[in-house]
Amino acid sequence: MKLLIQGNNITVTEAIHDYVEEKVERAVKHFQNLTTKVDVHLSVARNARITNKHKAEVTVYANGTVIRAQEGSENLYASIDLVADKIARQLRKYKERIQDKQHGNVKTSEIVEDKPVEENLIGDRAPELPSEVLRMKYFAMPPMAIEDALEQLQLVDHDFYMFRNKDTDEINVIYIRNHGGYGVIQPHQAS
Repeated sequence: MKLLIQGNNITVTEAIHDYVEEKVERAVKHFQNLTTKVDVHLSVARNARITNKHKAEVTVYANGTVIRAQEGSENLYASIDLVADKIARQLRKYKERIQDKQHGNVKTSEIVEDKPVEENLIGDRAPELPSEVLRMKYFAMPPMAIEDALEQLQLVDHDFYMFRNKDTDEINVIYIRNHGGYGVIQPHQAS
């Protein structure tokens, strides 16, 4: 397993490096056969208004899947402890899902409510793009079912996940709804 540790607004001392290495290796030790690379990003916010100034992010690359966790606190070492525990839980869930699929225990989902798409979604507002693109990301997008995309969303610790729907071969976005549950955004053909 390759371990990369980076710092933003912080110097990664030997003591910090050793602590991160110990905690992350302990978190992923039972998943060595799945894990190929682990990126750790430590940062300290310089803004006085931010309460949890010390943030630790861990990204694990496991069999083509990205598993990500982040935690913040007032203490860098506490943030590292929290994120190591969180990534260990996520890896355990990921491994259990793989085993369930291999043993045929696949969960099914159903559409709870199928509402028609509103014609005018923006009303009288004008669409507006950001003045400049700050960051671009590129990643592989193999076709997958909505259920698989939901699993990926839960693993990356984000509010949304973009994927290529294997049934329609179109780009879809699955997201966490503010009031609970999940939603899927699909392209709509203009008539």
